[in-house]
Amino acid sequence: MEIKRNGTQPSAKGPADYFTGTVRLDSPFSRSAPARVGGAIVTFEPGARTAWHTHPLGQTLIVTSGCGWAQREGGPVEEIRPGDVVWFEPGERHWHGATPTTAMTHIAIAEALEGKVVDWMEKVSDEQYRA
Repeated sequence: MEIKRNGTQPSAKGPADYFTGTVRLDSPFSRSAPARVGGAIVTFEPGARTAWHTHPLGQTLIVTSGCGWAQREGGPVEEIRPGDVVWFEPGERHWHGATPTTAMTHIAIAEALEGKVVDWMEKVSDEQYRA
């Protein structure tokens, strides 16, 4: 058994290659192989969002605070709020983040397939974000 005490791991900034705006990543439950499940607590400041991306085995988001948006390619932008659970199918191209005026935090959970958890693509444009 391992217990990671709250506040013992440093937060990280969301890399500018994969995020627009200010994003904080806390990874209290990422594990190495042979474990496949990992996750992070992700906080998006107003207007911040991910780039388009996919996950080989899908992704679950559990919204814990604030108000955000999520969109799968070809679908409408959906509002997400605390308590909402969002599932993206394996290979489903999508993005998620805060609304323009409200921060949002979610827990992101994904499994690795042959060591790969995510495929990052181009950034979501301001036009796509505000659509």
